Amino acid sequence: MEKKYRPNVAAVVLSPAYPLDCKFLIAQRSDIKGAWQFPQGGIDEKETPKEAILRELSEEIGTDEVEILAQHPEWLSYDFPQGIAKKMHYDGQSQKYFLVRLKSNAKIDINTKDPEFDDYKFVDFNGVFDLVNHFKKPIYHKVLKYFKDEGYI
Repeated sequence: MEKKYRPNVAAVVLSPAYPLDCKFLIAQRSDIKGAWQFPQGGIDEKETPKEAILRELSEEIGTDEVEILAQHPEWLSYDFPQGIAKKMHYDGQSQKYFLVRLKSNAKIDINTKDPEFDDYKFVDFNGVFDLVNHFKKPIYHKVLKYFKDEGYI
């Protein structure tokens, strides 16, 4: 049976101090304690991935004041753990990743209309992998390696 993946966008958000200080925003899901991730979300009908990432950033971290530096050239898919897949009606997600830098005037506010996160922090490269969910680690490795190999991080 063919797997069903939800179209999704995700942002690797760099602090405004980039490139002098390369720190990544990672946030803890409000519904799953200890589950840290990059901001991400589904793509609405008739929405481009770029429009979706700006909307998702506004909805999840309270700002779309970012500069888009790059995007991963491929759509990357991952499978949900079994329990999540049943609830979501999808086997996983197919994601388009963007590398963005917060503008110096950006104000992060995770206390949004429907908060998805209850905490966030800026961490270095290795700090991302200390916190992120196990099933997302392979995708995060691939995405960050690409941006590193391209000279962005």
